[in-house]
Amino acid sequence: MERTLVIIKPEAVKRKLVGRIISIYEDNHLEIIHSHRIRATKEVLKKHYDDIKDKPFFNEVIDYMSSSEVVVLILEGENVVNIVREVNGATNPAQTRPGTIRYMYGVNVQENAVHGSSSVEIANREIAIWSDLIKYEG
Repeated sequence: MERTLVIIKPEAVKRKLVGRIISIYEDNHLEIIHSHRIRATKEVLKKHYDDIKDKPFFNEVIDYMSSSEVVVLILEGENVVNIVREVNGATNPAQTRPGTIRYMYGVNVQENAVHGSSSVEIANREIAIWSDLIKYEG
């Protein structure tokens, strides 16, 4: 059974969209096996976003993601990584299709409501990075 990591980003939490976003995942028959609301540490975020550490926007992303609380979800199921990516939509809300979470709730590329793992391997890596902070022992 695959697992994936989703982060409901700060602006979506502030806008009180957590319940709506979770409902969308559940309406798509995705099983949420762990949920934790937390203010992410810069240490965890730097590990999480290690793949963009050389990009000029790296510090901006870290500052944004640590600016207030996020909700970290772990979902499980057959083909869950790809299904979550379809439900989330394209990274840029202006370029994604109607009905996706980012189309409905995204503001811009950074404030696009949710992060979802891009592959099974990356999901496993991200879950390992976050597991202590979110008290996940799966």
